[in-house]
Amino acid sequence: MLDGLRGHRDLGVHTELLADGIMELVEAGVVTGTHKRLRRNKLEATFCLGTQRLYDWLHDNGAVELLPVDHVNDPRRIAQQRDFISINATTEVDLYGQCASETIAGRYWSSSGGQADFARGAMYSPGGKAFIVLHSTTNSGRSRIRTRLTEGSVVTTLKNTVDHVVTEWGIARLRGRLVPARTLGSPFEEDAMRSGAP
Repeated sequence: MLDGLRGHRDLGVHTELLADGIMELVEAGVVTGTHKRLRRNKLEATFCLGTQRLYDWLHDNGAVELLPVDHVNDPRRIAQQRDFISINATTEVDLYGQCASETIAGRYWSSSGGQADFARGAMYSPGGKAFIVLHSTTNSGRSRIRTRLTEGSVVTTLKNTVDHVVTEWGIARLRGRLVPARTLGSPFEEDAMRSGAP
């Protein structure tokens, strides 16, 4: 996904996890932080995970600030950035828009991380948007877009917070839609038809 941003310039980064892809965008001149309202020209993160090259790049790098999670993930701080874009993955979403990102097939797999915090922050950011991304099916062909979440699933991001849900078939815009509009004439189907998907 980060490779798709290479045509942009002067993006800012405020993220929970900093990985190699972000370093590469900084090196390409895509990420500069010049338009950030808070910590201008700084790349903010809570933790890093990647290659040795990333760790070498981080060493004594004054452009990067690693800050406590309660600071970076605070929705009130996120909302102060204009046009904030939040992108998070989920394992399953139902037709209400509820996202189960901590469980797989109803079994607990991982913690929630900052998903709900970043989605909420983007919701209140002037011009902000939040995206939840997932493949439409599992490797075995089971749909990840469910009428109801799998029994035992944990709701990580609430239906009232979810903004856009993205699969390989298109984007479903859910924020502000009534439940019938989310289920009948599914926005997934509308976007798939517009994109020419089968």
